[in-house]
Amino acid sequence: MTISRRALLGASPLAVLSAPGLVRAQPADNLIRLGALTDMSGPYRDVEGPTGTACVQQAVAEFTEQNPGIRVEIIRADHQNRPDIASAIVREWIDRAGVDALVQVGNTAVALAANTVAREKDKVHLNTGALSSVLTGAQCSPNLMHGPLDTWAMGHATATALTKAGGDSWFFVTADYAFGHALQEDASQFVRAAGGKVVGSVRHPFPGTTDFASFLLQAQSSRAKVIALAHSGADLINCMKQTQEFGLTRRGTKVAGLGAFITDVAGMGLPLAQGLIMTESFYWDLNDRTRAFYNRLKPRLERPTILPNSLHAGAYAATVHYLKTVKEMGVAEAKRSGQQTVARMKQMPTDDDAFGRGMIREDGQMIVPVHLFQVKTPEESRGPADVLKLIETVPAEQAFRPLAEGGCPLIRN
Repeated sequence: MTISRRALLGASPLAVLSAPGLVRAQPADNLIRLGALTDMSGPYRDVEGPTGTACVQQAVAEFTEQNPGIRVEIIRADHQNRPDIASAIVREWIDRAGVDALVQVGNTAVALAANTVAREKDKVHLNTGALSSVLTGAQCSPNLMHGPLDTWAMGHATATALTKAGGDSWFFVTADYAFGHALQEDASQFVRAAGGKVVGSVRHPFPGTTDFASFLLQAQSSRAKVIALAHSGADLINCMKQTQEFGLTRRGTKVAGLGAFITDVAGMGLPLAQGLIMTESFYWDLNDRTRAFYNRLKPRLERPTILPNSLHAGAYAATVHYLKTVKEMGVAEAKRSGQQTVARMKQMPTDDDAFGRGMIREDGQMIVPVHLFQVKTPEESRGPADVLKLIETVPAEQAFRPLAEGGCPLIRN
């Protein structure tokens, strides 16, 4: 079920708990409740929202089919991209609905708010929707698992490749909140490390910006060889459309979609997105296991033509690993402490059809290979789902920020 902002703020706790699909918490040794907190109506709806929840449902269906003695229920809500709304929902879920673990939780500002509550209440936070590397840095938590991408990994792969290919001057158009700031900061260090320079940047309000003309004019006047878009979802799609209207790429300027996903490519179409360099840790057509996962998922999607991205697949993988850990620990023991459950998750290797084998590092980061892709031209594509070509793969051990550099208080030097 979806708890609306109006229902949450205007109703008593009892009324919220009595809403259809939200069951009053009951003691049960074999019951796990997951709270899928996501953007169901805003700029990140396609990037994270319903498709991510469908991936959670797929993981639960596969697990419960193999383990009929363990019941798993899913509650969902729209956080409205508001940290205060997110905090209130999470408290209601934990205090009144018996939620054991949060999953998805897209938007970094929302994720940081939910992270505080999850740690306070000692529940599991499976964050697969937010991207800021601060979640496994200064704001890391013993209750958090984060992945399968972050701003460090995305900036590392994209900025390094483009700078070494001759794009040695960069201008950033950045969403003015935690995710955008982290994406620009992380990418900038790799531009400089590869011998390039950042010649300027501009921040746009989030959410709510639809006209990027003034920001792109500043980028154009900088004469940078690369215009880096440090945002995602609807913002990135709108901004890309306007770069074409201004003819920026016709002048030889490269556009880097630092927060781009395959869902954004679908929203733009190949004629507009062709040539875009982007980083993902999942692509449906990467290997036999990814293809098998995608085919199983299709019946749950709002439209069979939807192509899941890394964040969607991450929601599947995180749920799979969490439920495997619950089985290993026993439901009652896993429900007792989120911190202890996450500690056990870190001890067990991850293995799923979306990403293959990996691990959860000490700081909570999910460690898997990261891939650099280029969007195909319409002529190269063999059909609607054939949109990306692999440029290179960054091995898992090199894809994420070194553990000692993140500033996570959990790491003992």
